[in-house]
Formats: sequence, structure tokens, C-alpha cells
Amino acid sequence: MAAWVKGGAADADAAVAAAIALLAAAKAPVIAGLCAELSAVRAAYRLAGRIGASLDLAGAAGTYAELGSLSRSGAMTTTPAEAVGRAETVLVVGRAPWAAPVLAAITASKPTRGVAAGAERAVLSLGAPEGAAAHLACPADHGLPVALGRLRAFAKGHLAGADPYGDLAKRLSASRFGVVLYDPAELGELGVEILQGLVRDLNESVRVFALPLADGFQGRAVTQLAAWTTGQAPRVGFGRGVAEHDPWRFDAARQAAAGEIDAALWLSTLPAPRPDWLGALPSVAIVGEASADARPETAEVVIAVGVPGESVGGVLWDDTRGVVGYRAPTGAAAALTAAGVIEAILSGLTAKEAA
Repeated sequence: MAAWVKGGAADADAAVAAAIALLAAAKAPVIAGLCAELSAVRAAYRLAGRIGASLDLAGAAGTYAELGSLSRSGAMTTTPAEAVGRAETVLVVGRAPWAAPVLAAITASKPTRGVAAGAERAVLSLGAPEGAAAHLACPADHGLPVALGRLRAFAKGHLAGADPYGDLAKRLSASRFGVVLYDPAELGELGVEILQGLVRDLNESVRVFALPLADGFQGRAVTQLAAWTTGQAPRVGFGRGVAEHDPWRFDAARQAAAGEIDAALWLSTLPAPRPDWLGALPSVAIVGEASADARPETAEVVIAVGVPGESVGGVLWDDTRGVVGYRAPTGAAAALTAAGVIEAILSGLTAKEAA
């Protein structure tokens, strides 16, 4: 397994020792990324509690767009399997869902269960990219939140007349089982709240459900682990000895820009976009072997570990089933795991503190 300290190759023990020294000297560290198997994320939460760190996740934009709306107005959602099996009408909002595997599965089949079984499936779009194969499409020239607000006004009867949005609203209102597919990060918190309001309005007369896409960086798995570990959503800080949740205060990018953090541990055993601010801080990076970030320039201390589902087993988000589940390794076993490295750092810090 590869490891580097200040640009030079090192063995795992030397890299762990360097990480211990770096984090021990920090007064306000952050642990970010969290795009990893849940055993590693669980270890990261234990480490944060020991050193008083805050935590942030790579997919925070989508996670908090969903959580912000959910906390205020709730949500009416379904699962990918239900959408594929039952949806007669699918409204695709924005550009991102057109590259999602779930939409490919929907468009390649017909409903097989429920009241719409055997019916032709209609794919509608709002703000789709050029060339998208939709039966009925509406532009979103003034942005997706505005377009969703206009569609909701037609669906509710506050607007009327010959209009593409009116046609879209009629198709949704006549559906026996409808699904609205969207990417929370693309819509933002306001857009998600308007979309959920549209779904609630439609459910006064028909069955329509929202289907948000997962962020691709284990955000949903981390959200569940954070809830059962701290009783809070992922962005928490342990600076005062207890888990305090604040999505603004513990935004790692904002903290770095404001000079509120003095060290970082980046955890990404699966691919995730590495933030620009990481290079401006003393940092430790625990990354998947053979990833683009498994190189000495990534951080002051870099440790390459096994990749979940490839060289180590791990519990990850399963987007097909909409649950967290175990993914077995498919190749040769790795010498190091992210959880093992973090536990070694934690043990070293505990021994250093005792000394």
C-alpha cells in the first residue's frame, strides 16, 4: 500500500505517526469528504469526538437541499424499484437525471405492478437538455425553482390557459401513478421545497411521488450513520465536547475561507471531488488505492487504502434498492483499510494524550 509524508514515500507506520503529530498539533481540525464505507465513517466520528473536530461531507449540497426542505414541510417519496414497477407518468426535472441509471431503467420498461400495469409509460420533462427523449417537454428559462412554481400554479388552478406548463400539469393530474425524478443538488433547497409542494398538491386527487437521486458520494449512508451516532445530520462539531449540528457553521469550505480551521483529514476511499481549500491547510488524506488522489501532492500526509467493493468489503449506499447494504470485495484483499488507519490514528492520539 502506498503512503507519502511531505512528498516523500513512507511506510504505513511512518505515515500514521505523521498524521498523529499533525492532528495532535491542531486546535480546530475538520474531517471532510466521508465518501467511504460506513466502518470508516464510524471511525471518523469517533476520531472527531476525541480531537474536537467538525465533520462535513462531499455531497453536502444535495444532502442539505433535501434535509432543509424535509425539516420544514416533509416529503412524499418513493423508491427506485417502485418507480420502475409502477410509474405510468414520470416527470424528469432538470438536466442531471437524464444521466441516471434509474431513468434508463424506467424508460426501458413498462409498469408491471399496480393500477398502471401494462400501460405505456409517459416521460415528461422540465428543463431537460437538448435531445432528451421526452413525450412532452417544457423549458425552464428562468431557472428550475421558478419553473416548478409556475407548474405548481397550473396544477393548483391558480393559472389557466393554453400553455406548455398547463399541458404538463394536466398530464400529471391524470396519472394513475406518477413519479417526479430530480437531483436535489441541481434544484437547491428552494427548488426541492417547491417540488415537494407540487407533489402534495397533486396527491389531493392522484398518486404522485417524488424520487430524489442520491448524491453519488455516500451522502445518504452518512446521513443515516450520523443520525444513529449523534442524533443529528452530518454537519456536526465536537469542539465543546458534544455533537452540535449547524449546517452553516460546520460547512468546511466556509470554515476554511474564514480561517476557522487549522488542519484537515480528507476521507475518500471512493471517488469524490477534492476541495481546493484542502491544499491551504496542514492535511491528511486517506484515499482509495489507485485513485487519482493517491499521490504525494494531495496532502501533507497521504495514505492509500483498500477500496470498498473492490479490495475490501464495506457497507455502502445501494441506490437500486434505496438502502445501505454490504458490498463484498471482488479482488485481492488490501493490506490497509480506512477504518483501520483511522483507529490507529485514534489510538496514537489517545496514547499521546495519556503520556
